[in-house]
Amino acid sequence: MRNNRQFLGILFFSLAGPLIASTQDQTSVSTAGAPPKLLLLVHREIKFGKAGERQKLEASLTRAFDRLTVPNSWIDLQSITGPPKALSFDPFDSFEHLGRAADDWGHIFAAHPELARMQEEIEALVSNESTLIAVRRDDLGYRPDSIDLSQARFLRVLEVRILPGHESDFVEAFEILGEAYQKIKADLPWMVYQVNVGVPSPTFLIFVPMRTLQQNDDLLSWRKSLREAEGEVAARRMDEIARDAYVSAESNLYVVSPEMSHVSKDFARGDPEFWTPRRPPENAKPAASKEDRKSSVQKGAGSKQNQ
Repeated sequence: MRNNRQFLGILFFSLAGPLIASTQDQTSVSTAGAPPKLLLLVHREIKFGKAGERQKLEASLTRAFDRLTVPNSWIDLQSITGPPKALSFDPFDSFEHLGRAADDWGHIFAAHPELARMQEEIEALVSNESTLIAVRRDDLGYRPDSIDLSQARFLRVLEVRILPGHESDFVEAFEILGEAYQKIKADLPWMVYQVNVGVPSPTFLIFVPMRTLQQNDDLLSWRKSLREAEGEVAARRMDEIARDAYVSAESNLYVVSPEMSHVSKDFARGDPEFWTPRRPPENAKPAASKEDRKSSVQKGAGSKQNQ
């Protein structure tokens, strides 16, 4: 969970300045659930048949961290679409904050070797892992100051890779989209991050926090209205940008797992029953299969989804 990030925090600390300085200062919600300035995102694909074992170990390790003073929080997300994987969503205030946290984790694991061993057991269940760091773009997004991540149960993530030199085209496209959302008075906000390190080409991440899966129906129903709100000229420009500037665009849906997340007390106050559930005993049965969980999500029977 943490030891692979110690290296990243130290290595990339000096790369933060130019991009952070280029973002605009915008007043955002003064709550613990506001979108963070910096994101550390860790994608993990779990070995076949090891999802339940990984979940049990991760939940146990998280409970141990809950009893300690640890330097940062994280939200554990489980994939509903795309390859079976876990996504760790770690908010930070700055690269300096990330660097301090990385150093602190080294001390924690040195003082608690049993936790370091559990971490190694989890890493042994991972077949593939990638890490990236992204910075919030305050000049983009739609009503990002109204987002409270403590209320999110699902997260829709759109990853757009851009040809080098076409970043301004992406900005133009999402300014058009944001204006169209304003015109139809859409009530589903989203936030935009630009990847600073971790990918080979310019990449933007659009996060749409959702309380329920039903909000995906809203996105579908708005398609025609958004196209009309954009206008013929702007709509053609959007198509042109997508054709000439985008390398790829992939959208996936994740569900929040509170059992494997560690959030601050202030953050948890946004919905204490969800974020501080009664923890299962250490000898609890492994989680249901991904197929069972998907069935539960489709039936609306619960908010938890695992791999």
